[in-house]
Amino acid sequence: MTAARLLLPLSLALLTACASAPKQNVSVDNQSACPLQLKSGQNLILTLPSNPTTGYRWAIQDSAGGVLRALSPEVYSSSESGVIGGGGQSTWRFQAFAPGQGRLRLTSQQPWEPEAEPVESFDCAITVN
Repeated sequence: MTAARLLLPLSLALLTACASAPKQNVSVDNQSACPLQLKSGQNLILTLPSNPTTGYRWAIQDSAGGVLRALSPEVYSSSESGVIGGGGQSTWRFQAFAPGQGRLRLTSQQPWEPEAEPVESFDCAITVN
């Protein structure tokens, strides 16, 4: 068999493998994407609107610790460069590491008023296969 004849089936096999592989990163920026199904090894990138200058901060209430592990702490980035007190977004990175189910839950409130109702919340059921 010639090299050209071997190249065609090999190319088709590689294309099929690439097409069926899940995306490595899954990005979520609102609760409408939930519930989430992830494969073990996939990364979850959660981005929520944030403005820490108002005193309101996102806090993780439940990290789905049985199925997700944090890859980094919260990272805040301003969407209005040069504007003092302008809003932005907070981003967290997690990795699905074990099969099972969990819940990723965050609330936004002022840390000095823990008894007050949160002004916003994010609650997402996570299933890892």
